[in-house]
Amino acid sequence: MVYREIKSGQAGFTLLEIMVVLVIIGVMAAIVAPRFIERADEAKVTATKAQMSDIAQALKLYRLHHSHYPSTSEGLNALVQAGSNGKRYMDSLPKDAWGNDFVYLSPGVHGDFDLLSYGADGRPGGTGFDADIGNWK
Repeated sequence: MVYREIKSGQAGFTLLEIMVVLVIIGVMAAIVAPRFIERADEAKVTATKAQMSDIAQALKLYRLHHSHYPSTSEGLNALVQAGSNGKRYMDSLPKDAWGNDFVYLSPGVHGDFDLLSYGADGRPGGTGFDADIGNWK
């Protein structure tokens, strides 16, 4: 076997080399991170639409049993409270993916009922991921 002697000045990385690697990692993270954040927001919109679809199905079942949708004043709570027929149509009311309550109108502006989420900002209007999400869209 051949053994080489390592001199004290030749082993390891210099501070400059470590700094260059850290800068490269930082630049790559700055490029990749926004794409992951955007995907998370897209997933929240998709999850909110799925929750709205579940609520809409429960509303249609309510209508089938009562011959009308709950009024705006009754709200979505009519789905989780046992009515005169003793039926509950949902175990609990889901919130949108941002933790906000859904808005319910009956009769709706766009159909028999309107169900909407105000999006990421929780306020009416907005653009992008802050835009309102409605069951008629």
